[in-house]
Amino acid sequence: MATQKTRPIRAVLGFRAATDADVQARASAVLAGMTGNVNFPTPPIDMNTLKAAIDTFAAAITAAMDGSKKAIAARHKDREAVIKILRQLGMYVEAIAYEDMAIFITSGFEPVSSTRTPAQPLTQPVVRKVEDGANSGSLLIRITSIAKARSYDLQYEAANATPPNWTTETVTAVQKGVLIDGLTPGTVYAFRVRAFGPAGYTDWSNPFTMMCR
Repeated sequence: MATQKTRPIRAVLGFRAATDADVQARASAVLAGMTGNVNFPTPPIDMNTLKAAIDTFAAAITAAMDGSKKAIAARHKDREAVIKILRQLGMYVEAIAYEDMAIFITSGFEPVSSTRTPAQPLTQPVVRKVEDGANSGSLLIRITSIAKARSYDLQYEAANATPPNWTTETVTAVQKGVLIDGLTPGTVYAFRVRAFGPAGYTDWSNPFTMMCR
């Protein structure tokens, strides 16, 4: 039986999108976890230096609440100083812990998840409105825009056609509506839509009917 390979543990060190509060909280957790921790006896940054950087950053956050440009710039500078220290400590923790999660978690750092999240089904799009186009024989189809949708299939046919005879238009954006030309004035049409995303197609929406003028 093959032995499953393990991978080195990686720390979450991407703080660009993190809030100031998140950066401060993570730094405080690392300070608490690594202070006096026998698993990490020779950190590249002294814990007193980390504490001083956290305190300075906390004061800068408070000072920047008045909205002054100078205080905000100082907060940004102090935030970057804390992040730089965390990255240095994080790489040290990665090297020491390597594949030992029990040791890693004592550091206060968050491990990067090794579990790949499966693609989630898209929300069902719908035809929310149909409007007369600028010219006779045209209709503008308003469709709900779905996050992470790669494309949309819009189908239409004369309502209650026997047998069904759907015509399909594939589009990549629906924010401005989808204009359908060449329709027969006085005919009632049915419209339905589905979206395509990482997990495949959604179901077709319920038909929306409208007479073309």
